[in-house]
Amino acid sequence: MTQRHLITFDWALKRLLRSKANFDVLEGLLSELLMTDVQILEILESESNPDHALDKYNRVDLKVKNSQGELILIELQYEREHDYLQRLVYASSKAITEHLHKGDAYSKIPKIISISILYFDLGQGEDYVYHGTTSFRGMHLHDELQLNEGQKSLFQRQTVQEIFPEFYLLKVNRFDEVARTSLDEWIYFLKTGEIREEFSARGLNKAKELFDILNLPPAERQAYERYQEDLHFQASMVESTYGAGLIEGKRAGEQIGLQKGEQIGQINLLTRLLQRRFGSLPDWVQDNLSKADSRSLEQWSLQFVDASSLEEIFVRSG
Repeated sequence: MTQRHLITFDWALKRLLRSKANFDVLEGLLSELLMTDVQILEILESESNPDHALDKYNRVDLKVKNSQGELILIELQYEREHDYLQRLVYASSKAITEHLHKGDAYSKIPKIISISILYFDLGQGEDYVYHGTTSFRGMHLHDELQLNEGQKSLFQRQTVQEIFPEFYLLKVNRFDEVARTSLDEWIYFLKTGEIREEFSARGLNKAKELFDILNLPPAERQAYERYQEDLHFQASMVESTYGAGLIEGKRAGEQIGLQKGEQIGQINLLTRLLQRRFGSLPDWVQDNLSKADSRSLEQWSLQFVDASSLEEIFVRSG
């Protein structure tokens, strides 16, 4: 049987799954991951949902509220970020403060569930699904702190872990494409863009129809095709940037050492790209470039692709 050509999940998050008519697709993924029936009440305003050209290296995020009053943050991320875990802390904290109204008691703090769909290898670990919770253990008796009966009644929770944010990390590239469970069927789709006929995980049957490119309205199909072309262009641009930087660096490396030479090549190339887009560079930008290490140069080069100002690329100091 011919395999249907399906749109990618990031595009679905941006365009299709925000419609109430399609909540059951997203409910299927969440139910399989959280191992409980999830009913979505509404899509809430999310921090960032860029919808323009050259946005592969931006994250796609979605914030939903379920029937239990919990906030579920869903984020899909392509770009490698060394401080991604810290950003998860920030995002969950921000969601809490945004949804705790002035004058509310702390008991009204919403439960946060953060789900990251990652297309880069975050940290060290061989698994492809990680679950993080908060617990308190005694330093002397090694017992785990529990809620008393009054707290259980007040919070409508049974354990301390249920109060604090929970984090799920789906390291898609680590998946070996062998679907052993219904959740694996979803991860198979996230990695390959395919839904096999024998898959039966919740939400996938509807997704198979909804994500079929042939079922898209003409305008939506054209928008998706432009989006795919933009991804190819951006990937080529980033690859060319680093390829040229490497060549230039190797030449410089003959005189001052390979590593330093590569770094100089990256600085020179990024400087030319910045000048071409933004004109003459202010002193604070040149100062950042002159002091940059390889990791910073890599980050700035990726951010350059869709930045509209120098401030979006650099953290200005002084």
